[in-house]
Amino acid sequence: MNTLPLLPCYLNGEYTDLPNAKISVMDRGFIFGDGIYEVLPVYGGTLFRFDQHMVRLARSLAEVRIKNPMTAAQWAQVAQRLIASYAQANKSKVEDTLQLIYIQITRGVALREHTMPANITPTVFVMASPMTLASSAQRSAGVSCITTDDFRWKMAHIKSISLLGAVLARQMSFDVGATETIMFRDGTLSEAAASNVWVVKNGTVMGPPKDHLVLEGVRYGLIEEICRASGIGFELRRISRAEVLGADELLLSSATKEVLPVTTLDGAPVGSGQPGPVYAKLYAAYQKAIEQAKLAG
Repeated sequence: MNTLPLLPCYLNGEYTDLPNAKISVMDRGFIFGDGIYEVLPVYGGTLFRFDQHMVRLARSLAEVRIKNPMTAAQWAQVAQRLIASYAQANKSKVEDTLQLIYIQITRGVALREHTMPANITPTVFVMASPMTLASSAQRSAGVSCITTDDFRWKMAHIKSISLLGAVLARQMSFDVGATETIMFRDGTLSEAAASNVWVVKNGTVMGPPKDHLVLEGVRYGLIEEICRASGIGFELRRISRAEVLGADELLLSSATKEVLPVTTLDGAPVGSGQPGPVYAKLYAAYQKAIEQAKLAG
């Protein structure tokens, strides 16, 4: 039997650790996957792109008709206490830690019924955990990915805890030793199981449009900012499978991957088969943005 680590968490107004955090079996998150989540990277005690994560959190809650149980300031207060507790538990300084703050909000506890019950209190869970970044080997050589059809639901813009589709997609790549599963819907790029996907062609970074078929990662805005500041072309539009297969560079982005080069797709090399110059510029600028955020925080 797996034993949960003593990671600090917050559950419905109380601070505890994972083994002691309990919810009702009738919680709608458990019964229906009726809830949303958010994952925030923490560098040296600084909640990176916190405001942007709060905007996405509020958008997801509004889409599923759950009232936001906290203000942004209250979310920050809970997160900062957990960040400090995590560092203390690991006998380290906050500024020396890499952490993730995971937020989950479900509709709450009620008898099983598909319709949304009125006047129930949302379940609020927040957890601090270690953040593992891509290795130096992955950054120097790039990673491999596979492709599949996007068989998930068509409201991918909601950061829903109903992640079975993403679990199945990610397992497909895990089973063959690949890093991610890149998905296509009706012949055009959507996203990967747990990452956004970027195509580089002739020096321009291209991504799918911000619509209901793609979860707009917080790095969407950051990568656009970096491209604009660095003189790199940036475009959001429908991208065909042929364009993905013919990319000069292919990139993944997420909270833990930051920005990561894909050098093999379905067993074939992407571009030169090595991380490219656009990736190098984006990654360097990404690290600069982290350092600037830490100084400002």
